[in-house]
Amino acid sequence: MQQLSARRGFGATASLAGVVCLVGLSSAPVHGQTVAEVFKDTVEVVEIQVPVNVVDKDGEPIRDLTAEDFEILDGKKSQEITGFRVVDLELIESEMTRREMELAVPAAARRHFLLLFDLSFSSPTSILRARQAARQFVLESLHPTDLAAVMVFEAEWGPRLIITFTPDRVQLARAIDTLGGARWMMAGRNNLDPLRFMVPDLLPGRSPGIGDSLPASPAGGGSGRQSHLDALAAATFRAVGKMMADTEKSYEAGRVASWATSMETLARLLESVQGRKHVIHFSEGFDGRHFLGRDPDPNDPAFQEDRSNLEWGQYWMVDSNDLYGNTALQGAMAQMVEEFRRADAVIQVVDISGLGTDSEAAERVKGTTQSALFYIANETGGELFQNANNFGPELEQVLQHTSVTYVLTFQPEEIDFDGAFHKLKVKADLPRGSRIFYRRGYYAPRPFSDLDPLEKQLLASDAIASAEPRKDIGVQVLATPFKASDQAAYVPIIIEIDGGSLLRGQEGDNVTAEIYTYVSDSQGQMLDFFTQLVSLDVSRGKESFLHGGVKYYGQLFLEPGDYLVRVLVRNSATGRMGVETVTVDVPRYDTQPAVLLPPLFLEPQNRWILVRENRDGPDQGSVVYPFTVNGEPFIPAAKPTVSQQGEIHACLVAYNLSDGSPELVGAVFDADRQQVSGGVFEVVERTITGISGLDKFLIRFRPDGLEVGEYTVQLSLSDSELGSIHSSAVPITVLN
Repeated sequence: MQQLSARRGFGATASLAGVVCLVGLSSAPVHGQTVAEVFKDTVEVVEIQVPVNVVDKDGEPIRDLTAEDFEILDGKKSQEITGFRVVDLELIESEMTRREMELAVPAAARRHFLLLFDLSFSSPTSILRARQAARQFVLESLHPTDLAAVMVFEAEWGPRLIITFTPDRVQLARAIDTLGGARWMMAGRNNLDPLRFMVPDLLPGRSPGIGDSLPASPAGGGSGRQSHLDALAAATFRAVGKMMADTEKSYEAGRVASWATSMETLARLLESVQGRKHVIHFSEGFDGRHFLGRDPDPNDPAFQEDRSNLEWGQYWMVDSNDLYGNTALQGAMAQMVEEFRRADAVIQVVDISGLGTDSEAAERVKGTTQSALFYIANETGGELFQNANNFGPELEQVLQHTSVTYVLTFQPEEIDFDGAFHKLKVKADLPRGSRIFYRRGYYAPRPFSDLDPLEKQLLASDAIASAEPRKDIGVQVLATPFKASDQAAYVPIIIEIDGGSLLRGQEGDNVTAEIYTYVSDSQGQMLDFFTQLVSLDVSRGKESFLHGGVKYYGQLFLEPGDYLVRVLVRNSATGRMGVETVTVDVPRYDTQPAVLLPPLFLEPQNRWILVRENRDGPDQGSVVYPFTVNGEPFIPAAKPTVSQQGEIHACLVAYNLSDGSPELVGAVFDADRQQVSGGVFEVVERTITGISGLDKFLIRFRPDGLEVGEYTVQLSLSDSELGSIHSSAVPITVLN
C-alpha cells in the first residue's frame, strides 16, 4: 500500500471567530441538570498500577499467580489490591486483529524500548554501524504489542526525540536510518507531526511506503537511497565529533556532568509513560575516572606518582578528584540512576566502541569507559552488552523475562497533588530462587501546568499509542468511508467533545482543546494524521455548552483495508483527556457486489459548536460534502440519543445495489450484546442521488418497548438479487 503523506502539523491556535460556526446555542438545561450539578461533588480518584514480573531461578516467567499471592506496601502501609490482571504475551495470537491485540495489553503492561544514540561520546563510524543492529531489533525482535522510540543525545542540546513510542516498525526503521537529520527535524519546520509518530523523509522523492522492502544498512556502506542516508548521517556525526574533540580535554568532566543532568531529566520525563521502559543506550562511553576515580595500577605512571606524593605527605600535589573521583559528579550520577529506578526504567547499555575500525575508537581508553558504562547499566538493573552487531540474544532474555506481567492496582487513601515520590514494595510468596521485578514507587500527580513540554507530549503520544479509552473528557467518534474512487475512500471523521467534561476544572471562560487524530493500519503502522488547537470563549451560552459541546469535522483519504482511527482530545490548561478508538473497514468498491455504510443518525444541531479541520493541501475543498439527504446537508450524531416517546431519523448510504426494492431489517442489542425485542424501523423514502451506483435511504427509528439505557442498533438491507447486506453496528442511547 502506498503510504499517505503526513501533511498536517499542529498549527497556530485557532480563534473562535476564525473557525467556529455558532449554531443556535440554547440556554435551557438538558435532562433537568443545572450547571451547578455538572461541577458539584467532583472527586479526583488516583489509581496506581504496578506492573510486576516474576521469574524462577532459571529466568523463566512464573505463571498462574493470583492477587492473593501479592502484597503492596505504599511506604509502610499495606494497600488493598483493587484490580488484578494477567498479561501473557504468548497467549496473544497472530490471528487477532490489531484492536484485539491492543485491548489485550493494558498500557501499564506494555513494554517500551527507547533506542538512545549517544552522538557526543561516540565516533561517527560506530554510530553508523550500530544503526543496523538497532534496525534489525525493531523489525525482527519486538512483540507486535511492544512500543519503541528513537532519541539522540548531544552534549550541547541534550536528549532529542526523533520518534515517540509507537507500534509502527516502518517509521522506527526510518527514524534510525535518518539519525543524521535529527537536528534538522527538530528545527521547527512546518508540517511535522507534533507527537512525533511520523518521521519526514530527508531525501527528495517518494518515501518508502508501507509494505515496501526497506533497504539494509550494511556495515560497509550501501547504494542508492541508503548510501545517501549514510553520507548524510556521517557528515552530521563528524561535525558533532569534531566540535566535541576540540573541547574534550578541558571540559570532559563538565560534559559528563551535563550528560548526567540531562539523563536525569529524561528519566523524569519517562515517568509520564506507563509501563516498564528499557532504554537501549548506544555509546562508546566516557572516561569513568571522572567519577569512579583512578583504579590502582602499578603500571600507571600517574598512579605511581600520586602514591609517592601521599607517602611523602605531599597532599597538595595530589588531585583528589583524579584519584578518588569528583564527589559532585558522583552525586549527579547517583541521582541520575535513582531517577531511572523511580521511573521504572532500565538502561541496557550497548558498548559500540568495538565496532570502529578507524583510529577514533582505538584512542578510547577501553577499561575506564567500560567501567562507566557498566555502572550506568548495573545501577538501573540493566546489563552491559559489548557487541552492538549482535546484542539481540542478550535482549531476547529481557523479552522472555517480561513476557508475563501481573498488573496490580490500588487506590491511595490520601495523596497530596505535590509531585512527591512515594516508595513502593511488592511482596509475594514465591518458590526459592525466584526473583520479582516491579516499579519502585510513583510520583504524586502535579498540576498539568507544571509539566515540561516534552512530558506533555509523551503523555499524549502514550495515550494515542496504547489506545485505551479515557473518559476524563467525553469523546465520541464516527468514521464513515464514502467512495472517492474504485481504489480509495473519503473518510470524514466526526468527533463529539462533551462540553461539561471539557470545562471541568477549567478556570474562566476561555478554553483551548487539543485535538489529535491518527490512523493506523492492521500492522500498527501510522499512515496519516490531523491535529488542531481550538480556542473557545464560552462566556455566552455557557449552560448550553455544558450540555452539548464541540462537534469537530476532520477528514482522511484511505485505500481499501482495515484501520484504527485513534482520537485524543485534551484541555490545554487542565490536562484532562478523552481517548477513543474506532475501527474503519474501507471496502473495495470496484469488486464488492454491494456496500452498506453504517447508519448516519440525524440530530438537531443546537447543542453543538461546529468546527471544521483547518486543512492545507491539494485535496482541500476537492470533495463534495457527503452528509446530505435530498440535497439538504446535515451533520450526523457520533452517538445518537432518542427519548422513549420520540423518534429519530437516519440516512443509509449504499453502493452497487440492484434495481429492485430492498427490504429494511433492523435489530437492537443491549449492553451485554444480547438481542432484545423492541424498536421500530421503517423506510421513509429512497432518495435520488444522481450518482451512478449510489443510493440513499431516509429511515425512521422509534424506541417502542425499549427501557432507558444504552443499546446498539444494526441495520441491513435485504436485496432480492444480492441477499442481505449488513451495516456496522452503531451505539444509541434511549432517554426518559
